[in-house]
Amino acid sequence: MPIGAIIVKDQKIIARAHNLMETTQKATAHAEILAIEKACKKLGSWRLDGTEMYVTIEPCAMCAGAIANARISKVYFGAYERKSGCAQSLYPVLTQNGLNHKTEFLGGIDEEACASIIKNYFKAKRKSKNS
Repeated sequence: MPIGAIIVKDQKIIARAHNLMETTQKATAHAEILAIEKACKKLGSWRLDGTEMYVTIEPCAMCAGAIANARISKVYFGAYERKSGCAQSLYPVLTQNGLNHKTEFLGGIDEEACASIIKNYFKAKRKSKNS
């Protein structure tokens, strides 16, 4: 799945990852989770205060929860994920009242290009399956 995520602190990339669910056969191998794990290791802390994440599509519930738990300050994403996005589309996990941390977000950045990457991936996958 062509989803990538990077985490930035003080205008420097401290972690980057891409989705490895198919490769690893692990349900949690989303780009955001893997990038968070790398950033935590790099900073020596589970608290990622003052960091920003950039990701191809709107985070799912699992990733949005991890982003909030890690205290990432802001998330920028490309395409909205109407079926499972949990910044705004399905549930507002990143800004939910009652959580110990709220994460700002800005979505729709180069949305058409990001959505096209995902659509083309699945189109090619369906085509190869039917061949």
